[in-house]
Amino acid sequence: MTLTAPVFEVQRFSLHDGPGIRSLVFLKGCALHCPWCQNPESQDARPVIAFHRDRCVQSFACEQVCPDGAIERGEFRVAHERCSACGACVSACAHAALRLIGESYTPERLVEELMADRPYYESSGGGVTFSGGEPALYPRFLDRVLDLCREQAIHTNLETAGLFSFELCEGMLRKLDLLYFDLKLLDPALHARHLGGGYPRIADNAERLVGGGFPVEFRLPLVPGFTDTPLHLERVTERLRGLGRSGVHLLAYHNMGEAKIDIIRGSQPRLGLDRYPQEKLAAAAAHFERGGIEVLNRSEVLPDRAQS
Repeated sequence: MTLTAPVFEVQRFSLHDGPGIRSLVFLKGCALHCPWCQNPESQDARPVIAFHRDRCVQSFACEQVCPDGAIERGEFRVAHERCSACGACVSACAHAALRLIGESYTPERLVEELMADRPYYESSGGGVTFSGGEPALYPRFLDRVLDLCREQAIHTNLETAGLFSFELCEGMLRKLDLLYFDLKLLDPALHARHLGGGYPRIADNAERLVGGGFPVEFRLPLVPGFTDTPLHLERVTERLRGLGRSGVHLLAYHNMGEAKIDIIRGSQPRLGLDRYPQEKLAAAAAHFERGGIEVLNRSEVLPDRAQS
């Protein structure tokens, strides 16, 4: 059986997901249901056809080629419950109103595509970062990808929410050069209410990664009213101290993910929040610094003060 995983985007020239210039590989599928998810199209592991209504000229060439009878003439073009995501409608649409999100990649195909950016990795000290979704859902696939990256001396990083089987992933995780672990909600009841299950495993995985000497760094997404309350900031401070860590990356919420809900007919709620204010970001950074926790991405969080 061919080893594959669902990739929904390979993004190039990233500067904020590890050292240097990086390529980001987004894998599809996640067990959490964060209401602030920046990539709602990543939550389901299955491929999906997205519909951009503003590009549609209603030629209905898509309808003529669809083998599933899944094209509709209403507000949304695709009946996902009947769609096999074969991509025939995407190929037939001359105006890119339809787009396939999620494609099966083999490790070899993925690394061959990434190798096009190797000169940028070498000149900047960059590499490849695996994100999602939850990339740790595909340990066998990533294990092979990491072997191929190692053969080419490509630096690797993985971004995780921590909900994975440590036993299945340990060997793969050992091959990483860096690991970003998101601390989302540290109150078990709030975690269950807003994100779903899995909190005990997430907490245990954080302990095991630190205790096992993995190259893990922790991040906090700052979402107004959810993760940036004084109580939660203090919980994160105490958790980092308990883990023996003195640094954190701060991720400011932006609402660009909400624009993606409509194109996939997603069920994610709309929070109606604005981009995270710079003054609140500065206040969160000051909170951690007062507690002896360094903001590891300070030049991104507070560029003016960092340069003064």
